[in-house]
Amino acid sequence: MGKLDLLYQRLPVWAQHGAVTAYGLYWHWARFGGGYQNALDGYLRRERLTADEWLSWQRERLKELLGASAQKVTFYQNKWSQSEKNAAMAGRLEDLPLLEKDAVRNDPRAFLRPEVRRPLVHHTSGSTGTPVASLWTVEELRSSMAVREARSALWAKVSFRLPRATFSGRLIVPDPQSDGPFYRFNAIEKQAYFSAFHLRPDTARHYVAALGKHNIQWLTGYAVSYYLLAKFILDQRLEVPPLRAVVTTSEKVTDEMRQVMEAAYGCPVYEEYSAVENVLFASECEQRRLHVSPDIGVIEILRPDGGACAPGETGEVVATGLMRWSQPLIRYRLGDLASWSEEPCPCGRAMPVIKEVVGRIEDVVVGPDGRQLVRFHGIFVNQPNVREGQIVQEALNRIRVKIVPANSFDEADVADIAHRVRQRLGPQTEVIVEQVHEIPRTKSGKFQAVISLIGR
Repeated sequence: MGKLDLLYQRLPVWAQHGAVTAYGLYWHWARFGGGYQNALDGYLRRERLTADEWLSWQRERLKELLGASAQKVTFYQNKWSQSEKNAAMAGRLEDLPLLEKDAVRNDPRAFLRPEVRRPLVHHTSGSTGTPVASLWTVEELRSSMAVREARSALWAKVSFRLPRATFSGRLIVPDPQSDGPFYRFNAIEKQAYFSAFHLRPDTARHYVAALGKHNIQWLTGYAVSYYLLAKFILDQRLEVPPLRAVVTTSEKVTDEMRQVMEAAYGCPVYEEYSAVENVLFASECEQRRLHVSPDIGVIEILRPDGGACAPGETGEVVATGLMRWSQPLIRYRLGDLASWSEEPCPCGRAMPVIKEVVGRIEDVVVGPDGRQLVRFHGIFVNQPNVREGQIVQEALNRIRVKIVPANSFDEADVADIAHRVRQRLGPQTEVIVEQVHEIPRTKSGKFQAVISLIGR
């Protein structure tokens, strides 16, 4: 944990609101500063390209990216054979090997282009293991926000310029025993940042009250957190102020989840499918079809033998990022399963449509005091002595953390992990840190980051 995080935890609540707003000033510049509008205009302009125009656009961009990676990026220079480098120079993506997450996790800077000196660092959620460090330029960050505005927010008839609430993985309310408020307000963007770690039946009304207090127009963030809050709202018959849309991230939205959320919030729900590495981006149009943005990445859905899946056939998702050149990830195995749609979308856009994403729902953990949460990636961020980690809830007050350790893993790491779990679930939680040689994989090659044995 950094010094600024420790300082933030010691601040009174009013000062934490101020700190979030101060950080929001920098973050607003980083995401929406110079170049953002040009990127937004480009995404809006390309949205109506034909299928042939998209293919031509991708081929030109892909050949340039692959050639630069073969010549400049340390990992590909060292790992690709000469024949593979020749294939890259010719733009033949299908002749290149698949890229495992472990390679990026173990040495993220080996994928960095030499001209990038001081990249921004983002960590993945760790749903397939410990987090991966994703390295960005400011320009890429702005481009990633522009595509969300163009192809997610605007499709849902909202905008990042409007007041919003967000569920995400930051420990925004550091006191696990807090009596509220259960959010911190970024006054720069008029954003209520909700705590995903304090959500339980008796706190739900406080989350709803924050929506009205700050005139929140739309919701975005973790699908499961909004679903859990929606269930509490319906159970308690809480009155929700008018909202325009819910745009979910991180987890798959099932039919039941959509029905519950739309009933509770009184507005349509739109789903995003993406990755922190920004090698792909898919979002729902007005017809609720999940369109892949071809200018973010080349998406392959593959059979176990490496062949391309036919429409309707489930296979492994492999992505080659076209938006992020600072840390190019080529034929990157995301660990997800999906299938292409057999039909074009009635909206008329020639962007590919994903029929279904499989295996992105994690178990919900219930704390001793009733709080419910699904994301724990902060436990494994900045843990250099942890190769992989998995959270297993064995009882209401007992969590087992399975760790594949590095050689330097010691009791200080055990204590730190236990402390982080209790920050999220409360001090009365028993934490067992178990060292294991490996964590079993599913048929898709990934393991479940969060498992709850309660009720099984």
